[in-house]
Amino acid sequence: MAVHIRLARMGTNKTPFYRIVVADQRSPRGGRFIERLGTFDPRRSELRVEGARVQHWLKLGAQPSATVAALLKNAKLLGASAAEAAPAPAKA
Repeated sequence: MAVHIRLARMGTNKTPFYRIVVADQRSPRGGRFIERLGTFDPRRSELRVEGARVQHWLKLGAQPSATVAALLKNAKLLGASAAEAAPAPAKA
């Protein structure tokens, strides 16, 4: 089972709010998850993360998405080399 740390969208139309979750990569974006690690509000640029749990999941091999890696790098929870190793977002 491949585990990823990614964003799950919450909130209403035009007022996005995200949870940072650990989920199986096959689960849908806003669907089933294993554990909630924090929240991100892009309208206020507010990030709340449980750093110890993030480090725990990273040690177990969970891969952060590119967006989550950038957020964690800005919060000084992820090293620069790990943020570069995160997969790049797909461009359409």
